[in-house]
Amino acid sequence: MSDPQPNNPLHGIKLEQVVTQLQEYYGWDALAERVNINCFKSDPSVKSSLKFLRRTLWAREKVEALYISTFANQSKEKTATKGSKSVDPWANSRNKKS
Repeated sequence: MSDPQPNNPLHGIKLEQVVTQLQEYYGWDALAERVNINCFKSDPSVKSSLKFLRRTLWAREKVEALYISTFANQSKEKTATKGSKSVDPWANSRNKKS
């Protein structure tokens, strides 16, 4: 009986996916600069980060907020770009003539 959560951008995304995507996007050093926690600074790994973030709510909230600000805006831009193609059906044909 899970209720749909249309306003929750993290619905259906596991914490492991959040940490992995942030690490791939920023790298450990830049991630430690953005979220000042030792699991990203001292001998970082996804496994140790998950262990810490599952026990420490304030750190998890910061990591989730960074994930939302980083990747939620990108998905909105992709949607807007796809939508703009359908607004002007002649835009693609004009670009091909150039």
